[in-house]
Amino acid sequence: MKKKLFALLTVLSAGLLVSCGKSDSSMESEKVNVEIFQFKVEFKDQFTDLAKEYMKTHENVNINITTVGGGADYGAALKAKFVSGDEPTIFNIGGPQDVKDWESKLEDLKEASVAKLAIPSLLKGVTLNGSIYGVPYNQEGYGLIYNKEIFKKAGIDASKVKTYDELLKAVKLLDSKKDELGLNAVFAFPAKETWVTGLHLSNVFITEEFGGDIMKTFEAKNIEFKYKDQFKNVLDLQNNYSVQPTASLDYSQQVEKLFSLGKVAMIQQGNWAFGSINGVDSELAKNIGMLPIPVKGVAEGKLAVGVPMYWAVNKEKNAKEKDAAKDFLNWMYSSKEGKKYVVNEFKFIPAYKGYENEKIVDPLSMEVYKYSNKGDTLNWVFMGYPSSWGMNVLGAQIQKYVTGNATFDEVIKEAQNAWSSDRK
Repeated sequence: MKKKLFALLTVLSAGLLVSCGKSDSSMESEKVNVEIFQFKVEFKDQFTDLAKEYMKTHENVNINITTVGGGADYGAALKAKFVSGDEPTIFNIGGPQDVKDWESKLEDLKEASVAKLAIPSLLKGVTLNGSIYGVPYNQEGYGLIYNKEIFKKAGIDASKVKTYDELLKAVKLLDSKKDELGLNAVFAFPAKETWVTGLHLSNVFITEEFGGDIMKTFEAKNIEFKYKDQFKNVLDLQNNYSVQPTASLDYSQQVEKLFSLGKVAMIQQGNWAFGSINGVDSELAKNIGMLPIPVKGVAEGKLAVGVPMYWAVNKEKNAKEKDAAKDFLNWMYSSKEGKKYVVNEFKFIPAYKGYENEKIVDPLSMEVYKYSNKGDTLNWVFMGYPSSWGMNVLGAQIQKYVTGNATFDEVIKEAQNAWSSDRK
């Protein structure tokens, strides 16, 4: 009897071990990998920390993040990623042109919780035929970041610097006092960064041509450059009063080595630069502000505010992977932990509902928030430009201009021809 009982227990034990083995294997097979390919270098470390927090409570999900941005061409890198066959689960799109280019890979997010949380007006550029193909990172604004202490020492009241004439006056005064203010130049103008010139700077002068409407921009067969004279004035102002040579000046030199060390008074950048500035000199970072880039006689005293990029989900991935991707995005913007990161660590100006009680902590984001609340803003339409036109055509032509290898009229003509050719 004992022998039979022992034999039975042995069989049961073996069965239990097999069962446990199957359970472990099953759980392991349910592990979901979410590959994120994103462009925002300014928050890559904090974003990685956020993903780790998510994985602590979602043990079956593994998130891998690759960041390509800053001086690199994210669009080209994304195309190469897809061509290689190593397709990400979550990636970035910028607006209607990207929706058109990537439509075959885009999951419709209209039923996703995160899309329902987004501020509706911010989804226009990624909505097509009733489908929502992306959800916003955040709201951002850019202009001329200035050092308040330097302005104060020079006797400049920044609150009055709204028009082009006032800006020109301030620049000339700062230039005349460079030595006593310890400045290398008034500006650090990074013409090497074609996103600064061909996308952001150009947008200020192109948005009014299309009534601030990204879809009109996207559908336009031609571009007039109606405000090209105003464009040239501001481009020349920054370039002529900048640390030289501007064609080789990049983001890191501009923000971290020149502005953050008090070597220049102003830089054209956005609220995303706060983290970099704060990392170099936290005291200086408390004492900075942002001025609008003026379109003389047309739009002065208005800050350029918009959505920098949208999160998209690859519809070719399996259901579990897509569900995990959507859940992560929703958790990031709606959970208590996620919100803390969004506001306090990412320094984002939220593009989602439910942040009424969250405090915006940095001075640049506060400036953007202030202008946005007043309605003193210019819309971002550069995501409606033809593919790669802003950086690879206009930005590249501006590099030729600042190095004396093209006239401004030639820059405009080349850009017009490329736009029309793309939109045939």
